[in-house]
Amino acid sequence: MNTLIAEVEKYVVHLLNENLNSSYTYHNLAHTQRVVEKTGELAELSGIDRVEKDLLLISAWFHDTGFIKGAENHEEESIKIAREFLSNHETSQDEIEIISDLISATKMGHIPKNQLEKIIRDADCAHIGSKNYNDISELLRKEWELTANKTLSEAEWLEDNISFLTSKHKFYSDEALMSWDKAKGKNLAQLLKVQKKITQENSKLKQKKEELNFKKNKIELPERGIETMFRVALRNHITLSDIADTKANILLSVNAIIISLVLSNLVSKLDNPSNDYLIWPTAIFALSTVISIVLSVLATRPNVTSGKFTKEDVANKKVNLLFFGNFHKMKLDEFEWAMHEMMQDRDYLYGSLTKDLYFLGLVLNRKYSLLRLTYTVFMVGIIVSVISFAVAFKFSGVA
Repeated sequence: MNTLIAEVEKYVVHLLNENLNSSYTYHNLAHTQRVVEKTGELAELSGIDRVEKDLLLISAWFHDTGFIKGAENHEEESIKIAREFLSNHETSQDEIEIISDLISATKMGHIPKNQLEKIIRDADCAHIGSKNYNDISELLRKEWELTANKTLSEAEWLEDNISFLTSKHKFYSDEALMSWDKAKGKNLAQLLKVQKKITQENSKLKQKKEELNFKKNKIELPERGIETMFRVALRNHITLSDIADTKANILLSVNAIIISLVLSNLVSKLDNPSNDYLIWPTAIFALSTVISIVLSVLATRPNVTSGKFTKEDVANKKVNLLFFGNFHKMKLDEFEWAMHEMMQDRDYLYGSLTKDLYFLGLVLNRKYSLLRLTYTVFMVGIIVSVISFAVAFKFSGVA
């Protein structure tokens, strides 16, 4: 069975990497791996036998594979994928039926009928009882926006989460209750705290808007569609920037490890004349790694701006007050005056938002261009290094 689980893991990882739409930011390989991990933890705590644990792990691997065909009825698609794979790997019909029932048990609203269904249901929602609940749930929010065109305000999202935790979700197994119910309570308390804060802020904002309505020179409120457009666009740009920084940091870490290994293991051997054939391969390897590190640093290095503007810049609408780099060296009273001037001018306000979006795009273009170049250098460097080592070993053997 261990061999079968390894084959299942290999198959599902390849299937999701190759066929799952990148818009599924929550129901993806990371979620599947998390569910498999938590399923294993609960299975160990529950003391079920090895065969039942293996059936649970296989079910956890397959339970969301149906998302490659879309979110609708994905459980049924997951069962079809699991049945086809397992039938081709000499799995008994009884075991296939159990796995199909366990995948079906992950459907929203399903009431578990036995211990195995309780475990996989709880593992599927394990993030509710983790410290990373907010970060993981934001991935689901993003997925709804990208795949279902479902955009929720912060207040609506909080209300939806609170409703789910209080009335729609429960941990069924004793093991999950002991392990995660306390953390779930803390997450719920934090959501209620944030909701209360937002409610108070919205109340103050509403009062402030009502006061502004009595002023003659008030700014005309932007249309909801424009607000949504700017909010979604800016959020997407910031998300893409975070992704680029994460990828650059991964490359930076990997190359730093590689260069440390090269210095500690290869360079020390080059003093020996018998190892002269390793000089050029080692140099190529180290050079490509150093170039990758430099490009990764350049991709994440921030630009420094002057942080100042003049009244003429504000009057001529040349300065974008929404970017901190344009005002971080200004005095508070000067910044407040400039913001007041901008808020009195609808065109200036929209122009600043547009400029903010545009320059974010320029930054993203630079980051992703450098990131693509970094990956290319890293890939080519690895390939050339391996070839050069092979050639060097071959000719050294001939000598």
